[in-house]
Amino acid sequence: MSRIGYKDVTLPEGVSVSRDGNVVTVKGSKGELTRELSADIKMTVDGNTVSFDRDNDNLKAIHGTTRAVFNNMVVGVTEGFKKDLSLVGVGYRAQMQGSKLVLNVGYSHPVEMEAPEGVKVEVPSTTAITVSGISKEKVGQFAAEIRAVRSPEPYKGKGIRYVDEYVRRKEGKTGK
Repeated sequence: MSRIGYKDVTLPEGVSVSRDGNVVTVKGSKGELTRELSADIKMTVDGNTVSFDRDNDNLKAIHGTTRAVFNNMVVGVTEGFKKDLSLVGVGYRAQMQGSKLVLNVGYSHPVEMEAPEGVKVEVPSTTAITVSGISKEKVGQFAAEIRAVRSPEPYKGKGIRYVDEYVRRKEGKTGK
């Protein structure tokens, strides 16, 4: 059983937390994040330490989730989040055209994607994409949308994958 909800979150120097009812705002050097947290979980700010408590055991799951979401907000405004993707396949390439990401991944047409607000997309090489931002949720969601354009297939391994992702390969048909 996880006890992550009981762990305190230590605020780094330069990070400030403000509350207005259930709405929590975290400000740091990289920006500001605002989110509505569960009303059933009590948040206590004591100096540079934030702790979370629950009233009854029916709230165990939301207790840990609330603490993890708040910790991700703190990490986001201090360090930020980054996802790296790679394109594997002959002729597969990515490029930026203004603020749009253009993917050529074997379809009859190029796929154009617009990054959501607060998410930065870079293309360091034609077969690499870096998605970064302060919101872990937005960065992960947009990286997943890019990957879904052409998911890696198990026979040749072609497609868009995360850099640290392992694609399990299958054996193809055998001849006579």
